[in-house]
Amino acid sequence: MERAGREDRGSRRQRPGRIALAAAATLALVAAALPARAASTATGTIDDLHAAMLSVIRDAATSSFEQRFDTLAPAIDEAYDLDFMARKSLGKGFDALSDEDKARWIAAFRKYMISSFAGRFKAFDGQRFETLGEEPAAQDTVLVKSRVIDPKESVDLNYRLRRTESGDWKIVDVYLKGTVSELALRRSDFTATLDRDGFPALMKSIEGKIADLAAGKAT
Repeated sequence: MERAGREDRGSRRQRPGRIALAAAATLALVAAALPARAASTATGTIDDLHAAMLSVIRDAATSSFEQRFDTLAPAIDEAYDLDFMARKSLGKGFDALSDEDKARWIAAFRKYMISSFAGRFKAFDGQRFETLGEEPAAQDTVLVKSRVIDPKESVDLNYRLRRTESGDWKIVDVYLKGTVSELALRRSDFTATLDRDGFPALMKSIEGKIADLAAGKAT
């Protein structure tokens, strides 16, 4: 009887561990059965970004630039491959920078990108986004086609995305009106300043653009 009692107590001591293992196994099975989050696809990345942008536009009339910036920052970081775009925005000029200046440029480019959204979203007038589909593009990228539906003027807005090492799809370029590369326009502007006046002048220029956006002056 004493031995049986010891075995019974031993079983009770082991039971919590068995329950924990069973629970962990159940959770793993449930997680495997759940669909992947939307942003694991290129279209999902754009849908998530549009949802974040629309929420900011709806509150734009009663929010400050700083509030819009803080709300948009995580969504922009999640949707865009900002480090990649910062490097490409200077072309070969980026490689010639010191490590310190490269870091300064990447940080400034990120701030400028977020500011460009925060500074332009000023009022809600029934705007909405419509995702039209995706198709393969050059260099293992994907093009997600969308449209900004606006009571005044609707505009095609196409996004080019690539899969990062983490497996997420991130934006590397945006085509305004469907065909005009936003990254190419910025590279033309930034490299002209860098080649003509040097890196300090380029930093002063982008900081000025950020200040204008914060003051409500679109650049």
